[in-house]
Amino acid sequence: MSNGINEARGTLGIIAGGGVMPLRVATAARAAGRDVFLVGLDGFAEADLLAPFPHAFARIGAAGRIVELLRANEVRDLVLVGAVRRPGLFDLRPDVEGAKMLARIGKAAFAGDDGLLRAVIKVLGEHGFKVVGVHEVLKEALGPLGLLTRTEPDAQALADIARGTEVARKLGEADVGQGCVVQLGLVLAVEAIEGTDAMLARCGPLRRAGVGGVLVKVVKPGQERRADLPTIGVHTVRNAADAGLRGIAFDAGGTLFADRDEAIALADSVGLFILGFNADQLIAMEG
Repeated sequence: MSNGINEARGTLGIIAGGGVMPLRVATAARAAGRDVFLVGLDGFAEADLLAPFPHAFARIGAAGRIVELLRANEVRDLVLVGAVRRPGLFDLRPDVEGAKMLARIGKAAFAGDDGLLRAVIKVLGEHGFKVVGVHEVLKEALGPLGLLTRTEPDAQALADIARGTEVARKLGEADVGQGCVVQLGLVLAVEAIEGTDAMLARCGPLRRAGVGGVLVKVVKPGQERRADLPTIGVHTVRNAADAGLRGIAFDAGGTLFADRDEAIALADSVGLFILGFNADQLIAMEG
């Protein structure tokens, strides 16, 4: 790899949320000759996925323990990856160091997700850690440009993608979410704190007569790309099919695509299309 993963910066630390991406990142780093250490976040990270690697678990609010674990394992570079539902302050139960971090983060703790992540990354930097993006370690994790399935989008689907891109970008500008579902030009659902899977679960009963809708996922304008990139995977395909959708369109080069081969095979088996597109280019064309 030519992405700097082999540069000598000690052990690569991975703060792991849910899903398979922490496993993918750890596997790629180890294959490149890098030592890894994972801190699984309680309630989110899956123990069986972390099992092949040195790891420990910690509460999301236990910042002191997390920093202590990372330093004890000589971590300098750090990746934040995996699904995490943003906790409320009552659920956070910060330890002493966590309370200090919250104080330094300030009002960003109560702002949108991207503002919070920028503040967290800044505070981690003050502790001596360099936060790197998943794509810097696992370049192939980013979904590519173009059609990835046998099924193709028709003119109506492309119009729904354009509409969804416009709506999702507005959501992103407000730092709310990264995606929406559009059918026949109608916005059936938008993504907020509940996440993509929960949004898709709402769409089934809202479906209109006619051809199915499209899930559109885009990067927020000016998004902090070292954390919380849009993500799709086999669960996304399964849930989209259950909701009666006929396709998934994602911001190519800015969307993590987990279990890509399995997801594409499933999409082909149920007749869904998966399309990577350039959201900036599409918006420019629409404008």
